[in-house]
Amino acid sequence: MFVLDALNYASDWLDGSLAFRWSCRMGVCGSCGALVNGTPKLTCAAPIPETGEVLIEPLHNFPVQKDLVVDIGGFMEKLVRVEPWIIRERERALEEGEYPQKPEELEKYDQFSACINCMLCYAACPVFAADKEFIGPAAAALGFRYNLDSRDEGANERLDLLTGGAGAFDCTFVGECSIVCPKNVDPALALQRIKIDAAVTSLKSIMRRGK
Repeated sequence: MFVLDALNYASDWLDGSLAFRWSCRMGVCGSCGALVNGTPKLTCAAPIPETGEVLIEPLHNFPVQKDLVVDIGGFMEKLVRVEPWIIRERERALEEGEYPQKPEELEKYDQFSACINCMLCYAACPVFAADKEFIGPAAAALGFRYNLDSRDEGANERLDLLTGGAGAFDCTFVGECSIVCPKNVDPALALQRIKIDAAVTSLKSIMRRGK
């Protein structure tokens, strides 16, 4: 039995007013996140131990609406802020065909595409806990995913969004976001590589002005 099974049992037989989110029960939708004995987990993938109590709490760092349901409005706004779509200076006409991509080009960003927006990384992030304006792990990883996409031409524009106020440079590299990710995405790596890309871009700009 998993924690989500216990929550459904409690809702069906003990207290029908219990509020919690879930959808797929397969670790894909990302909607059933909660703290399980103090650790952010997907309740559908968190087994109940044979002995001892299980403490289930709403995700840290989010306003609680009711029971285990938290307000995700701020999180969704951050995802949109990083422009998570392919940006091109000129879109091809349909008759010009597709935008081909090699397997090695896909491999560059593939792991960052695995994020299911479960928000466990935000619940584990001490920087987001202290500053709710911080762009945060998932949004940064999503923006970085598009910066790595060979079909995209908006990396410089997106890099400014990722490193602006409360951006990637606020990350202190604790790394808890990557530890709790149920899909083995490494948002801590994305945040550090964003910093490097921004520094390199800035250095190139200074060198061009010096010529």
